Amino acid sequence: MRARRGSRALPALLLAGLLALTACTADPQPAPPPATDRPTEPVAAPTRIVVGVDDLGPGFNPHLRSDQSPVTTAIASMTLPSVFRPDARGVLQLDPTVATSATVTSQNPFTVSYELDRDAGWSTGAPIAAEDFVYLWQQMRGRPNTIGAAGYREITDVRSRAAGKAVDVVFREPYPHWRELFDDLLPAHLLKDAPGGWTAPFANGVPASGGPFRLMQVDRLRGEVLLARNDPYWATASVADEIVLRRIPANTLPTALESQGVDLALPEARPEITQALDVLAAGARPPTVQRAPRPSVQQLEFRTGDGPLADPRVREGIAAMLDRDAIRERVAPDAVAVNAFGAAPSDAGYVPTAPAGAPGRPDPAAAAAALTEAGYVRGQDGRWTLAGRPLTLVVGAGAERTEDVDIARVVAEQLKAGGVGVTIVAPSAPDLLTEPSVTPTTPTPTTTPAPGAGPVPGGDGGAAPATTPAPTTTPAPTTSGAPSGSGTPVAVDVLVAPRIAYGAIGPRLDSDYGCPTDQVPEALPGAACFPALQPLLDDLLVADRPDPAVVAEAERVLWRQLPALPLYQPQGLVVSNPQTDAATHVTPGPIRTGPMWDARLWAEPEGSAEQPTGDAEPEN
Repeated sequence: MRARRGSRALPALLLAGLLALTACTADPQPAPPPATDRPTEPVAAPTRIVVGVDDLGPGFNPHLRSDQSPVTTAIASMTLPSVFRPDARGVLQLDPTVATSATVTSQNPFTVSYELDRDAGWSTGAPIAAEDFVYLWQQMRGRPNTIGAAGYREITDVRSRAAGKAVDVVFREPYPHWRELFDDLLPAHLLKDAPGGWTAPFANGVPASGGPFRLMQVDRLRGEVLLARNDPYWATASVADEIVLRRIPANTLPTALESQGVDLALPEARPEITQALDVLAAGARPPTVQRAPRPSVQQLEFRTGDGPLADPRVREGIAAMLDRDAIRERVAPDAVAVNAFGAAPSDAGYVPTAPAGAPGRPDPAAAAAALTEAGYVRGQDGRWTLAGRPLTLVVGAGAERTEDVDIARVVAEQLKAGGVGVTIVAPSAPDLLTEPSVTPTTPTPTTTPAPGAGPVPGGDGGAAPATTPAPTTTPAPTTSGAPSGSGTPVAVDVLVAPRIAYGAIGPRLDSDYGCPTDQVPEALPGAACFPALQPLLDDLLVADRPDPAVVAEAERVLWRQLPALPLYQPQGLVVSNPQTDAATHVTPGPIRTGPMWDARLWAEPEGSAEQPTGDAEPEN
């Protein structure tokens, strides 16, 4: 938290100049004697909070899976309005600065009515209004790459009243999880007619703010995001003037903490980080370290609509070749293994649902039995073929998501060892999660992480994955299909992507594994429709309290059909020093919103100091 003494000097100088000009043109008047007996009230210097992060992430739309990162979560919690927000215990509470009331006003049809705060507005001057509800509903219900779309698909109409300051949302049937909807509203007046409005404006910013802070600048070269107090904010203003989210490489994080170059750090838990923090713990100013599970689960998603993985026996064989524990140990050894399709280890009462014999470690006999039953034959060269054609798969990961690319590399190694040809492609994350086929862009050559070593942070979310240390290099395996980099689009068979780890279990399961809508191509990985599963998901979606027996049956079907394979839940850290703790009382926060959920209340710790770096201009 830093003092900036230069940011308000210019207006004062201009005022002084104007007064001087006035004195030259008006009749001179005798100057009053200086007031020496009146105390001068000190003017507080602007405050700056510096938060260290691993990287900036690929984009900042909190509703897109491709943009998920701690930085996106932090920015959304500080800049975007939500009707309901989780309190310190994670329980959703009405945010009265956005809506003065939200109640069920009809059971037939089931209708929820929102009365919006009349002063609530965007930093552009436009009101936060019904059109923002309509825009979010329309985008969420029919687009791929969204988070928690199932609840929005239950809505049949969104109506405006009171000049847009009242909203009636109509559902097809009673929907008990309606409080989870309409969080992180977006400025419809800027986005609804903009080309690529759902994605493009969020690549390097947030178009407008409806919260206590405003995103002023994204500097990917320096690895910084600057947020400033949103002066048009209608409710209680933030205490701090600015918050900087700054990329801090793992090898410099201990020095930055010790020298107070950063006030707070939010790295992913990795061996090199925890070992460095252990060293600092023995010093004179030991940091406070709190564990904070990330709000997502890393998983592999299979393309079940067509291609070789449309056959469940092939999916079973492929899964039996994979060592999920080894993937986690290679990429994120401090993460927590996940053995369920719906719940995550951070959920209260989490219980693994993987049955006996579920894929976990390599089982060559099970893989051979499944592929043989599907008609494949393993040749003398160890390769699996069907009617003379090699079994080849395309494994895809978003180029901007370094950890996803690391997972894809390890998966490719394991499948290649099992006799399967593999091509790794790394197009942009939004394209990967929305298009049935993508340009086969090869990941930038890198080295495979050594066992027990995680990826080195420091990437800025650009197109090239960050390099990770390793004893040996591993080139991307090739296939007999379109060569990587050839430009011929390819369909991705195995997708590395996150799924959310919060919210009611019914909407989670239906959003992630329910039948795709007309707007979501069935050719996308994870876009499956199983007759035995969808009725269970329909029941869970609208259940106030999910029946454990129905959840268990849905999990059994998912383990049999394998539309995906859960891997692990990343673990974050909240690292602070005693001064920061006294000023912010920072905690991991609710998993949905993270440690920055109450940043508007944070104050400057005593003794903080940083030289001014100059004023930043808004990017948009």
